[in-house]
Amino acid sequence: MQEEHNTKRKYLLISTLPKDATVFETVHNELSQYVSQLQTISTNGMKISHCIGCNDCWIKTPGLCCIKDDYEQILIKMLQVDCVIFLTETKLGFVCSQMKNLVDRILPLATMHLKFEDGQMRHYSRYKKQPDMALLYAGSADKDYMSLWLNRVQINLHGRSLGAYEAEDRRKLYYELTNN
Repeated sequence: MQEEHNTKRKYLLISTLPKDATVFETVHNELSQYVSQLQTISTNGMKISHCIGCNDCWIKTPGLCCIKDDYEQILIKMLQVDCVIFLTETKLGFVCSQMKNLVDRILPLATMHLKFEDGQMRHYSRYKKQPDMALLYAGSADKDYMSLWLNRVQINLHGRSLGAYEAEDRRKLYYELTNN
């Protein structure tokens, strides 16, 4: 039953690691042994601007960011998979600025409309399906804080967080992916 589950699920590995980082290749090769449908994106060389907070993705062009750069293809791929795995390095104990930028640009997945849920205000999801998300990071950071951050992201997107994992403990993530 578990093997059938993994052959149907689609995974996306998005890396903001520098070009010379061997972790990306290692994770890709190992992850390919655990899941059958894996796509990868390395943001090296991609032009990805910062969110400017214009709210056009909510009002003028619902679901589409008005910034025309390489991010749109990432957002489209995120909508086509069951699980997104973010792979990043840490800076000052948190995800690097490129990863933070990627997560900030997820805003078009939600609508501007709000609802009260579990004692907090939440945006309505724009789409019926939201991918699970996991964070794999290389460097020094507080794992519990990183997991809490990803969980908060997923609460706002109405998705499921699979947690944050240090690169050295990546096999724990692989286990989580194959047993959830």
